[in-house]
Amino acid sequence: MTPIILLNCVGLTPGLLQYAPRLSEIAANGWSLPLQEVTPAVTCSAQATILTGSPVNVHGVVANGWLFRDTNEVRFWQQSNRLIQAEPVYVTAKKQAALRGLPFTVAKLFWWFNQGAVVDYSITPKPWYGIDGDKIFAIASTPSRLAADLETDLGPFPFPAFWGPMAGLASTQWIALAAARVIRVQQPTLSLVYLPHLDYDPQRFGPSGTDMARCVRQLDDAVTPLLDAAKHTGAQVWVISEYGHCDVTRPIFPNRLLRTAGLLEVRTGPIGEHLDVYSSRAFAVVDHQIAHVYVRQPEDIPRVRELFATVPGIGHVLVGEERADWQLDHPRSGEIILLSERDAWFAYPFWLNDEQAPDYAPCVAIHHKPGFDPCELFFDPRYRFPKLHAARRLVQKKLGFRTRFDLVPLNAALVHGSHGLPAASADHAALLIGHGPIPPGSILPMTSVKAVLLAALGLEP
Repeated sequence: MTPIILLNCVGLTPGLLQYAPRLSEIAANGWSLPLQEVTPAVTCSAQATILTGSPVNVHGVVANGWLFRDTNEVRFWQQSNRLIQAEPVYVTAKKQAALRGLPFTVAKLFWWFNQGAVVDYSITPKPWYGIDGDKIFAIASTPSRLAADLETDLGPFPFPAFWGPMAGLASTQWIALAAARVIRVQQPTLSLVYLPHLDYDPQRFGPSGTDMARCVRQLDDAVTPLLDAAKHTGAQVWVISEYGHCDVTRPIFPNRLLRTAGLLEVRTGPIGEHLDVYSSRAFAVVDHQIAHVYVRQPEDIPRVRELFATVPGIGHVLVGEERADWQLDHPRSGEIILLSERDAWFAYPFWLNDEQAPDYAPCVAIHHKPGFDPCELFFDPRYRFPKLHAARRLVQKKLGFRTRFDLVPLNAALVHGSHGLPAASADHAALLIGHGPIPPGSILPMTSVKAVLLAALGLEP
């Protein structure tokens, strides 16, 4: 059985492959197909589909975050593998390998839903959260010693380069080096490696405002250690992506519309206004170009639907069975689902005056905000020297003062790129580069990737 290294180069599309000579060579020696993405085309939903071969309404990962109805909490970026309600490829492969008496090991490196996954080696971002409110950057691993060994050899994982105003190439370079070491030493049968570099500037500035050729070349350079490790171990390198980006020019604020209509309530206190999910009759959990609108009472659904029906920038308002047409009819989904038009996206703010914004709003706070906030990719332009401001906050923290790293702007108009809708054309879609028999058709459904991988490993059920 030939080992496979699957590189998840998020944001890579068929139209961008020309700028990546190393990845293009992989395609030339195998095959490359655009992928028919799932909706929403966002990280967690796409990865769950790639891994399970199931649509969103089966695996249940309806966005990067949703309302957990049993606790009435909005949670984003959860890591538990148990949240995926379908069987991942590595579980199926292990079962089939065992039936055939074959060894099979898996490395899952920075892919999401890593905690509790049935894999042999894993690395995932996992800060420590102290009782005093402190946050200490860290990664977690299986086996537990792996993370410490890698950071001893490579230095600490550059967490600020993974997400936030300083997000950039350094995180992808570190992940590639770490994954190459795991592959060389442990030689897994299947290695899943997530490389996020193309997910930053295209969101900040839009594809049209980004030097995409330069960014793709940087990614292509960063994969060199992985290609060397593949050659050393005799593994095949496959490449996949989750979505492409599109230019956007207008944010939509569904929660402000709901609040103005008297349907959304806030709790006002010493740290600003906070969304009151218990008192609200309706609120939206937004994620790029999709919004799940949770409506407490069925009799309010027609009113909420009418509220959004004519809002500029909203392309679809899906209610009830209409959600099934997009394979989004799952208990975790909102009673109403909004899809934006291609040049628009959904912003989470629910406050009407920035003076009443919650304390977390100007911070990188992915687990506090009841919606995805791409403004976290920017330094607030009000600060002439933002890194100096950050350094001052860091000194205050180290001196024992409670402080906020209030670096993030509240101006959604700064965001010029997004994703979440199906690609406008095959050239801008996600892709899969593989080896062996080429799957039929000119475009491959993302739900077929699991079967293609199992066939390449000779482990079809």
